[in-house]
Parts: sequence; structure tokens; C-alpha cells
Amino acid sequence: MIKLLALDLDGTTLNSSGHVPDANLEAIRAAEDAGVLVTIATGRRFRDAQPLGRELGLNAPLITHNGGLLKFAESEETVHCSLLSTATSLEVVRVGKAFGGDALVSTDPNGNGTLLYDRISDDNIPLKKYLRWAEGLHGVVIGRSGVAHVESLEDVLPTNEVVHISFSGNCAAMKELEVTLNEEFGENITLLATIYPSLDFTLLDILPPDASKGHGVARLAELIGLTAENVMCIGDNFNDLEMLEYAGTAVVMGNADAKLRDMPDFYTTLTNDESGVAAAIERFILN
Repeated sequence: MIKLLALDLDGTTLNSSGHVPDANLEAIRAAEDAGVLVTIATGRRFRDAQPLGRELGLNAPLITHNGGLLKFAESEETVHCSLLSTATSLEVVRVGKAFGGDALVSTDPNGNGTLLYDRISDDNIPLKKYLRWAEGLHGVVIGRSGVAHVESLEDVLPTNEVVHISFSGNCAAMKELEVTLNEEFGENITLLATIYPSLDFTLLDILPPDASKGHGVARLAELIGLTAENVMCIGDNFNDLEMLEYAGTAVVMGNADAKLRDMPDFYTTLTNDESGVAAAIERFILN
């Protein structure tokens, strides 16, 4: 019997306009009424997932930072966090800057979360857009209070708890950085790349080695005394693969990559613009 439902956000629970369709919201609440714990499992930082966690009224801690931080949306109680060591954080920032990357560092896992940066290149338009988006998501005052421009990351990292470092820049430079980080750090970090060729933009996320959506979902299941057969996961991208492989019931969106939709043990639901999450909840939980 399914007792825990983990939902990816972007491309899954959210439609193409970035909103939660009414059908998804109603199905999620019906699942909770049926005794199922529902959570978000997202690559977003906690501060950027929290508003949606509150909107959905979820009854389980959010799995954020690709599994690096488990935290309740309402109470902001931290259930688990994985941290990058100071030495690793400093070295990652040093290497990234050498390749022209702009570092954004997520700190304060036990509080509201703070993003630290010391530079944004003039041509890094996507990162500037992200910071403006964060202001819009949280409100300008709160959004700005959660982002701190510092003189030097190297000077402030030793006094901060680091969950997540991201670099962004043009595709060629970030590809070189990805290769170098993998060579230098190997299994000491989790490295995830999101590539937008049409924008000549790549985002690299560097996380602790035990941070992944799969780790996060499994950790939450264990904390509440469940096994994989009690877990259902829904996702649309390759950073969802580990949690989908872990889950007893794995569902991929109709808008997911064909390689995911063709996997024999995964059920394919409707697209995110057709409320595929609601359809899957109806089939596997509410039927």
C-alpha cells in the first residue's frame, strides 16, 4: 500500500506556466485525506520550494536541494541536512572561478536559507533573471533579505554551513568545469548539470555526496518506518531517476524524455499540462 508520495515540481506538479493545476491540488489533498504523506522532491532550494509547499498544504517535510535538505514548509523544522565541508566548498569555489563561473552558495539550512555570491558576470543574464525571479516569488523585501552580496566568498565560507553551490555560465566553459570537478572531487560531491543550448547557458549544482532525490526519499521513508514498496514517486527528468528506481510505484510524466518513458518498470501518466499528477494519484492511490 502506498503511504508516501514524492512529487517533482517543475515539469511535473507545475504546468508550463509554473502553476499548480486545480486538479493536481485537489488530488494531492484527497491523497492526504486518504492517509498518504505527500512531499515535494525538488532540485530547488528550500527557500524557493517553501511557498509551494505551503500552497499545497503538504503534511511531510519537503525534500529540497536534490535531497540535501529535508525541512517542513510551515514550521521550518529541519529534519535532515547534508553539508559540504568548508575545505571542499572553498576548493569548489576556487576551481569554478578559474573557469569563469559565477558561484551562488546556499547556506543557513536551519534557518530561512541565505544565498551568498560575490560576483555576477555582465553576460550572465540567466542568473540575473533568477535573482529577479526569487524577488518576485518571495516578495522584494524578503527576496532580497535572503540573498547576500559579499566581498569575497572565500572569506565568509568558513563561518557558514554550506548545503549547495551552483555555477552558471556559457556551455563551453561550464562543460570544462564539469569535467574538472568530476576529476578533482569524484565521489566526494554530487554534480548535476542542467544545460540550455539555445541560451548558451549551463547550470551546475554541486552538493554533498549523499545528496540526491533518491537518497532524500529513502531517508524520509526510513524515518517514518516505511519501505520502498510503500513509496510512489512522480517525475519528469533525469535528476528524478534515482528516486523513481527506488520507489515501489514509479510514474513518469507524458512530457518526460522518451528514454524515461520507455523504461519498462515505469508507468507513464499524462503531461504536466494535462494534470498528469492528478491522473496518477487517481489511478494508484484513490482508485
